Amino acid sequence: MPPAVFVYLVHHGEAVGPEVDPLRPLSAQGLAAVERLAALAAARGAKPAVVWHSGKLRARQTAQQYWRACNALAGLSATRDLQPDDPPAFIRDRLRAEPRDLMLVGHFPHLPALRALLTGASGAQATFPPHGIVALRSLDAGESWEEVWRIEC
Repeated sequence: MPPAVFVYLVHHGEAVGPEVDPLRPLSAQGLAAVERLAALAAARGAKPAVVWHSGKLRARQTAQQYWRACNALAGLSATRDLQPDDPPAFIRDRLRAEPRDLMLVGHFPHLPALRALLTGASGAQATFPPHGIVALRSLDAGESWEEVWRIEC
C-alpha cells in the first residue's frame, strides 16, 4: 500500500480591492488572519514538501506565510493551473504523479471546484471556507481523496 499523501488547499487571505491597489496585496487584516491560520495548520501537522501558488500577489503572500509556518525547507514557487478559472482536472492529473505532500494556494472558484473533483463531493458537501484551508489525504497514490480537516477564517 502506498504511503498517505496530503494536499493542503489554501484560499489566499483577504486582499485589498482593486480600487486601492490593482495588484491586490493582502490587507492588514488578511495578513494577520493568514499568519494565525498558518500557525494553526502547522500545529495540526501540515508539513508540505512543496508549496505552489498561482503567482498573483495575494496568493504569493499567503503562500509565503504558510511556507514559513509549516516548512521553511519546502520548495516554494508559482505554478500553472491555479488561476481562478483554470480547469481543476489539470491539477488533479498533476497530483496523481506527485508522491510528495503539497500545499496549493489559489483562488475561488478554482479551489472549491478542485476540492469537489478530488473528493466527489457535491452540493453542501462541496463547500470551501473563504480564506481558509482544507487538508485532503490520499491512500491510493492520488486516485481518491478524503477531507481530514479544515480551518476556517
